Amino acid sequence: MALFGLFNKNKKETLDKGLEKTKESVFGKLARAVAGKSKVDDDVLDDLEEILISSDVGVDTTIKIIDRIDKRVARDKYVSTSELNGILRDEIASLLTENNTIDSDSWDLPSDHQPYVILVVGVNGVGKTTTIGKLAYQFKKAGKKVYLGAADTFRAAAVEQIQIWGDRVGVPVIKQQMGSDPASVAFDTLQSAKANHADIVLIDTAGRLHNKVGLMNELKKIKDVMKKVIPNAPDEVLLVLDGSTGQNAFEQAKQFSAVTQITSLAITKLDGTAKGGVVIGISDQLKVPVKYIGLGEGMEDLQLFNKREFVDSLFNGTKQ
Repeated sequence: MALFGLFNKNKKETLDKGLEKTKESVFGKLARAVAGKSKVDDDVLDDLEEILISSDVGVDTTIKIIDRIDKRVARDKYVSTSELNGILRDEIASLLTENNTIDSDSWDLPSDHQPYVILVVGVNGVGKTTTIGKLAYQFKKAGKKVYLGAADTFRAAAVEQIQIWGDRVGVPVIKQQMGSDPASVAFDTLQSAKANHADIVLIDTAGRLHNKVGLMNELKKIKDVMKKVIPNAPDEVLLVLDGSTGQNAFEQAKQFSAVTQITSLAITKLDGTAKGGVVIGISDQLKVPVKYIGLGEGMEDLQLFNKREFVDSLFNGTKQ
């Protein structure tokens, strides 16, 4: 049974609405930049560069996009400003494709994994625990048996939040006393999940970045202990980022990538910001696929990221 099928009939509508602020910011500025101009020239490209950077696409990714458009303009000799949206759309879609970002409305568990283990990382305040809860809800809704591990033992609030989500969704939460060894919690969670034939395990972790060495050692220890129960665990290391923080999310992504291998990204809070371009930049710079995006407070407002639909929503209603 595929997970994250079209569980939300208003999925595309939610995406359109969630990207509204980014779209208005980018294309409102772009319309003003090309007003009265008939062709794409250096001035237009300079303005476009400024617009993309201000939308938190990031400097390096913006330069890459501008360079591609510049080469296209040089090749075609004359490119009208009315064609610019279409070209920009093509280049953004191309970048997301190159970064192996998924393009799907569903995702299923590998048949040879039981349980499938997701280690969730991210700093406090980005929506990490909420993302875990929403994932648990949607996995359970898809008919899967889910276990949660409260391995952020440094904050009592973190353990409480996971327990609240577990109760709300109706899935078991494995926890220990505050201050316990996080690796011990992960070990207990996997043992229990395996003994009870769970399909999916989500492990929460501490969100401290002030001590990179400590964080790196902690995550390594958690992974090593997991392998004693399930040799291939974790199957996935999911980094949760707050899209509304723009460049700060970039920095967090870089720092976490420096201490552990990240295999997928969840970018939250995109509905409340004009910084949706951060999805494009982070994916391009990290070469890690964006797997989920958060577009609201509702249980079903965490969506599987679909690059085609993302680009369509970003450019929806703009002149092609």
